[in-house]
Amino acid sequence: MKRILTRAATVSAAVVTMSMVPLAGTSFAATCSGAGCDNLGPRATGCETASVTTVRTIDNNSRKAELRWSAGCSAAWVRVTNNSSNSVFNSYGYIEKFDSAGKLIRSLSVRVPDTTGGSDWSNMLGGASYYYRVCIAFVGDEYPMKCSTKF
Repeated sequence: MKRILTRAATVSAAVVTMSMVPLAGTSFAATCSGAGCDNLGPRATGCETASVTTVRTIDNNSRKAELRWSAGCSAAWVRVTNNSSNSVFNSYGYIEKFDSAGKLIRSLSVRVPDTTGGSDWSNMLGGASYYYRVCIAFVGDEYPMKCSTKF
């Protein structure tokens, strides 16, 4: 009987302890904010899940670029998706950061995956007092570069 009570107590203690340990995949607080997020990855910093919205979307020859904004980090990045079955042309998505006078401060890019349905994203540019836009450009002059309006 004593052995059964001891096991029950041990199991109960383990259950209580495990309930206090966060599970793998649980979101965590973002590790950067504003311009401190410049050139950092949204997933690695926790910004990917910190109040994220898509604020602009453009399409260029079935390649999509989304301007993703994390209100929790005050930072933005471009997410690109290939919706084309044609992988002949290399294309890139860009995120551009502008000051209040409209001067380009910095730009980051990410290659659009060749596979249909493939997606990827750039590192971030941050700061709430800046303006951002996303663009898609192709290598060569086959298609003109297209950009979103600024956010």
